[in-house]
Amino acid sequence: MTYFGFLALFVGIPIVILLILTWWDKRRGITMSARFDSFSPWWVLFIMIIIAVIYTTPWDNYLVATRVWWYDVNLVTGYVIGWVPIEEYTFFIVQPIMTGLWLLFWMRRTTNSSFITPHSSFKESARLRIVVVGITAVFWAVMVAILISGWKPGTYLALELSWALFPILIQLAFGFDILWYYRRLVLLGILVPTVYLAFADSLAIQAGTWTIDPQQSLNIFIGNLPVEEFIFFLLTNTLLVFGMTLALAAESQPRLQQYKSRLTHQHDPQTTESTS
Repeated sequence: MTYFGFLALFVGIPIVILLILTWWDKRRGITMSARFDSFSPWWVLFIMIIIAVIYTTPWDNYLVATRVWWYDVNLVTGYVIGWVPIEEYTFFIVQPIMTGLWLLFWMRRTTNSSFITPHSSFKESARLRIVVVGITAVFWAVMVAILISGWKPGTYLALELSWALFPILIQLAFGFDILWYYRRLVLLGILVPTVYLAFADSLAIQAGTWTIDPQQSLNIFIGNLPVEEFIFFLLTNTLLVFGMTLALAAESQPRLQQYKSRLTHQHDPQTTESTS
């Protein structure tokens, strides 16, 4: 199975189906829920794709350069940017499109009432986020320590977790409580694409399209799928779903204004002079 064949079959077809469902929803008048109408969802998805390409490119090039994983040269076109085939860059784009369309499909069916909190509860919300971020930060630090220690079987796992948890920390710091409020939507948006892509990935590995280095992996398998591959899809879908949910949720907007006003207050010369 060629890499582009994999993309067309396992990602291209779902994208076409989801686009048809999007068109059908528009024809029936099913529009984005008011809860997620802060910005254009298409612009948000486009920005997420750009971020995914920029953030993933150096990391994935490092993985291929250090042979954490490699691809069958006979199953790709041969066009390479850095160490990574053009097919991989295509995957950076089409995975967010597939998961994003899936999430937007369910956002159009979400009717949760707002939980927008008054300014007085900002501190209480911040305490909860600090606790969650603190726990996640400890886990991130452990992964970084594994990388520094040079423990080879933990290389792939530590590389992907240290890479993905840093932006996830930022997302949790801004809006863990918002994500928790929409937890059913978030869980649905993450788990279904993750399980589906993990299944497709297992078929590609079995077909020899790409290979994971057993010496840099824990060699723990789900069927024939290295556990790191499942975690990779879990992390990338989490980054996208968290990002899109926080960008579009109505609850994020007053919080963003609060942060802006705090920054403006701290950097306003007149405010500083009057305080002194």
